[in-house]
Amino acid sequence: MNESLAPPAVWYEGLARYQQRGIAHVLATVVAVNGSAPRALQAKMIVTQDGIVDTLGGGGLEHDVINTARQLLNGEIAATVSKEVKPKVAETNDDSTSVSSKAVRRDAVYTKHYPLGAKLAQCCGGSVTVMFECFNVTPPMSVLVFGAGHVASALMTILAELPCQVDWVDSRPEMFKRYLVDESTTNPSTLYNLPVHIRPHIDDEPVDFVRPFIEQGGQRFILVMTHDHSVDFELVRAALDTISDTSSSEEQCSDTLTPYIGCIASATKAKRFRDRLMQRGYSEQLVNQLVMPIGLKIGGKEPMAVAVSIVAQLLQQYHQAIS
Repeated sequence: MNESLAPPAVWYEGLARYQQRGIAHVLATVVAVNGSAPRALQAKMIVTQDGIVDTLGGGGLEHDVINTARQLLNGEIAATVSKEVKPKVAETNDDSTSVSSKAVRRDAVYTKHYPLGAKLAQCCGGSVTVMFECFNVTPPMSVLVFGAGHVASALMTILAELPCQVDWVDSRPEMFKRYLVDESTTNPSTLYNLPVHIRPHIDDEPVDFVRPFIEQGGQRFILVMTHDHSVDFELVRAALDTISDTSSSEEQCSDTLTPYIGCIASATKAKRFRDRLMQRGYSEQLVNQLVMPIGLKIGGKEPMAVAVSIVAQLLQQYHQAIS
């Protein structure tokens, strides 16, 4: 098995992987122990929507921890959260009858107290308090970049420092050569000297990336900046076609967000593209979904200045949508 695909075995491996990939997850930590308990203070485990990493000791305790973590990920915890202050760690009954477990919301951090008695079908006799920390519940910004020229390279310098997920596509292998570490390796994660959240793709059919990317839903940003205007036009068309198809689908979720479709351009190129799209039968409403030129008007034509203006616009739209 490819090492990069092997499931993480311990909590810190899972935490690193899910942070890098922007996957929603909860870090559950034992923050208080009273008496006998299955794991020691500071034991940790990771819970995602479809998996777990490491353990807090199994049994009824771990089962409830997993369920609570997934309630947090699904935004369901408000229905079960008690507004009371959580019980003190010593609050257990001598006859092993458990006090009701209560989840307490503390902004993005939750705590829950567990008497280890009959209710959890555990006879340890002690109690533990577990802290739940949620990460990436709001998905990070997802960006699909076409073209690996000067502006795109400057863009990666900025995106490398931001919490986002980036797929970077170009048909020319030589454009990624500067990032190569070892051409002999078969592990994509170590092939390029790029952060794990930036994934380069060399492909002769960049259009094939558009529809799958948009159909994943959520906040999506597509940046078109290739070396060929005809390729730019086909990429823009593919994006608009996908938006049109998904918006007319009866199965579309009501909370689906319209993706940002941006194309680097001069005013002349922007007008030419819009005119050609209208001539091909695209509605004015659909064409107006296209952001062209891209970036905030902050001035400067250097690649880094343009990249700064583009990222500023993406961040502005991303944070407006989630606020």
